[in-house]
Amino acid sequence: MAREAFGAPGTKPTWSSSSKDLVTTALGSARLWATLGHGVVNEVFWPNTGLPQIRDLTFYLVGRGTFVDLKRVGRYEVQTPAPHIPLVTIVHAGDDYRLTLEVVPDPVRDVLLVRFELAGPYALAVVLAPHLGGTGADNTAWTEADALVAQHDSHALALVTDPPFSRPSAGFVGSSDGWQDLRQHHELTWSFSRAERGTVALAAQLDGPRGVMALGFANSPTGARSIAAASIAEGLDVARATFREGWEAWAKTLRLPKLAEDGGREAVLSAAVIKAHEDREYPGALVASLSTPWGNTTDSLGGYHLVWPRDATLAAFALVAAHQLRDATRILADFIATQRPDGHWPQNYTPDGAAYWNGIQLDEATFPVLLAAKLRERGVPELAGTREMVGRALRFAAASGPTSAQDRWEETPGTNPFTLAVVIAALVAGAPWLDDDARAYALDLADDWNERLESFCFVRGTPLAERLGVDGYYVRIAPPEKDGGLTGRVRLGNRAGETIRASALVSMDFSYLPRLGLRDVRDPRIRDTIAVVDHLLRVETPSGALYHRYNDDGYGEKADGAAYDGTGVGRLWPVLTGERGHLALQAGEDPRPYLETMRRCASRGGLLPEQVWDGPPIPARGLAPGRPSGSAMPLLWSHAEYLKLLVASETRRPVELLDAVAERCATLPRAGTWHWRPEDPLPRLAAGRRLAIEDRQPFTLRYGFDGWRGVEEREAERGPCGLWSVTFSPEDLARHGQLDFTRRFGDRWEGADHDLTIGHPHVEHGLEHLGEGA
Repeated sequence: MAREAFGAPGTKPTWSSSSKDLVTTALGSARLWATLGHGVVNEVFWPNTGLPQIRDLTFYLVGRGTFVDLKRVGRYEVQTPAPHIPLVTIVHAGDDYRLTLEVVPDPVRDVLLVRFELAGPYALAVVLAPHLGGTGADNTAWTEADALVAQHDSHALALVTDPPFSRPSAGFVGSSDGWQDLRQHHELTWSFSRAERGTVALAAQLDGPRGVMALGFANSPTGARSIAAASIAEGLDVARATFREGWEAWAKTLRLPKLAEDGGREAVLSAAVIKAHEDREYPGALVASLSTPWGNTTDSLGGYHLVWPRDATLAAFALVAAHQLRDATRILADFIATQRPDGHWPQNYTPDGAAYWNGIQLDEATFPVLLAAKLRERGVPELAGTREMVGRALRFAAASGPTSAQDRWEETPGTNPFTLAVVIAALVAGAPWLDDDARAYALDLADDWNERLESFCFVRGTPLAERLGVDGYYVRIAPPEKDGGLTGRVRLGNRAGETIRASALVSMDFSYLPRLGLRDVRDPRIRDTIAVVDHLLRVETPSGALYHRYNDDGYGEKADGAAYDGTGVGRLWPVLTGERGHLALQAGEDPRPYLETMRRCASRGGLLPEQVWDGPPIPARGLAPGRPSGSAMPLLWSHAEYLKLLVASETRRPVELLDAVAERCATLPRAGTWHWRPEDPLPRLAAGRRLAIEDRQPFTLRYGFDGWRGVEEREAERGPCGLWSVTFSPEDLARHGQLDFTRRFGDRWEGADHDLTIGHPHVEHGLEHLGEGA
C-alpha cells in the first residue's frame, strides 16, 4: 500500500547556486547537459539548453551514527583528462573516506551516468530534487522496485542504479525529504512511496563500495526508466569511450596560442565551454550560461540559459579565433532562422527562438551582420538567406538609430558608444550585401554617425574632467534628446530610482570604438577616457585589477553579501578586464597581465564568472575578494573575451576588427549627408553637407530660411531603408544661415518648430563645458 509523504506541497523551490565547477555534455545525438558545483551534480538540462530538469543530485556518506554532507564539507577536487574533454571526475576526501564520482553523459541517450567508488566505513546515500519542466513546483515523485521516478506534465525522469538501491523514499522538500531524514536520524529511515504535486525530492541508499547510477529523461516515466536501464546495460565504459572520441575529434581543429602560466589550459577549456553550450535540439543556438545568477534564491525559469544575440555573436567570434569555423557558421545559421520579420532579434530568447524578454538593443540587431562579414572575410561559403538577413538587420538599424531603447547592460535608453560602434561597423561591413541605393544610404549614414559620434557621447570641461586633468571623455550613455541628452540625467538600474548626470556616468563601453576600427587607441579622447575609467572603475584585488560596469552600478550582491534581489551593489566583471586588455594591446602594451587576472578569477574547474567579489571576505557566504560572486558562472561572454584577447596577443589585432571597416574608417571619412531625426535634432549643419530630414512615417515639410522667409512645402519621399525624407543639397542651403521648419502628418501638425544653423565649420557639438555636478 502506497505511503504518501507528509508536508505537502513542500517549501518554496529554488535552483542551485550559480557557482559551478564545470559543465559537461556529450557531442553525440543525446540532448543532455549537466552542471557540477560544490562537488555534486547541479542542474541537468534536457532536451535543450534552455530547460533545466533537476535542481541537484547530491551525495551523502552514512554510517557510525552520523552522516557526512559532502556538498557542505567541500573537501574535493575536480579532474578532467584534458581541458578539451569535459569528462569530469570528482574526488571527495576526508580523514576516513574517499569517494570518487565519475560523471559521463551518454552520447547516444538522454542519460547522465555517474560511476561511484567509496572507500571508508560508510554507505553512499543520494538525494535527487526534480524540477521538471523548468519548475520545482507541481512535481510528483514516487518509488518503484528498481527506479526513483518523477514527472511533471510531459517531462519525466528516472534514476536507476547498479547494484540496486535500498531504502528508497519520496518526500516533500523541507519536511519529508531525504535530507530532513538524515538530519533528524543520521540515516535514511523513511520509506514514503509517493509525494504528489509539490516541491519534491527522492532519496535512496547505494549499498556496496562501487557501482553506477543512471539518470534518464524522457516524455514518459516508462521511457525515462527504459533509457536509463539501457545505458547501464550497454555500460559506462562504452559511453566514456564514445564521449572521448567526440570531443577529441572536435578539438583536432583547435588553433590557440598558449599562455605560459598555465600551458594554454584556460584557452582550450574556454573553447570547450563555449562548445558545450551549443544546443543540439536547435543547433547553433548558444545560451549565455547554463546557470541562474543567485540561483539558490530563486525559481525563475529564465536565468541565463537563454540566447542573447550579443553574447552568442561574441562567442562565435571566439570560435572563429580558435579556428572553429563550422561551429561559428551554425550560430550564424541560427540567427538567420530566428530573426524577426522587421529585422531585429529579441533581447533574448529560448533555444527554439521564442522571445523571453522583448527589449530592443541595436547592438543585438546588428552583431549578426558582423559575424556574417567575418565569416565572409575568412572565406566561408555564404549561407542561404544571408543577404536577406543582412538587409533586414541594416534597414532596422538604419531606421531606428542612433538611439537605442536599451544599452548593452539592458537598462537604459539613449545613445551609447558601444552600441553605436557596433551599428556603424555593421552598416559598413554589411553594405556589400545591399542593392546600390541601400548600399549608398547605409555607407553615408555610417559616415554621418561616425563623424558626429563625439557629439552624441563625448563631454568636455566637466568637474570630473577638471579634477582628473583630462580634456574630456566618452560617457556611458546620453539619454534621448527629449530627456536632455548629454545635459540630462540617467536613471541607474537596480538602484531604486536613483539618477546621475549623464556627464558623470562612465563605463568601458567606449572600448569598442578602437576595437572595431572607428577610432585610434592613441586618439587623445580615447586616452583620456582610459584615464577616467582607470580612476573610477578599476579595483585592485588579489586576482589583479578588475573593473565595474559603471559608477554606481546596482547589479550585484548587497553590501553584506546577501543575494541580489532587484537592488544591490555592482561588482567587478572579468570581461571588462579583457576589454581593458584589448585597449592595452592596441596601444602596443603587453596584454598578458590582463589575461592572467582573468584566469585567476576562475573556479576550481576553470570556469570564468560574470562577476567577482570586491568587498571584505565573508566566508559564511563563500565570498572572497577577487573570487567569483553569486552571479552567473560560467559566463560565455567572459570565456569568449579571454579567448579573443589571447589570440589577439599573438596576431596583434582584435578578432572583431573587419578589413572593410578598418579601411573605410581609418581616415574618418567626411559624410556627404547629415541626418536630422526627431530623437537626434541637429543644432547645426557643417558647411557643404546635404541635409536629410527624416521620419518613420510620411510627412509634409513646411520650411523657410533665416526667420521663416520664403515659406514652402515639400512632400517626404520613401528612402531605401524605409524612412521618409526631405533632402536639401548644399546648393539649396548655400545662401542661408538658418533653416526653420515644422512637419505635418496627414492633417495633423506636429506642434513644434525647429531651427538649424547652416554652414558653420564643423565642430564637435558635444558639451564644450558643463557646470556643476559631473
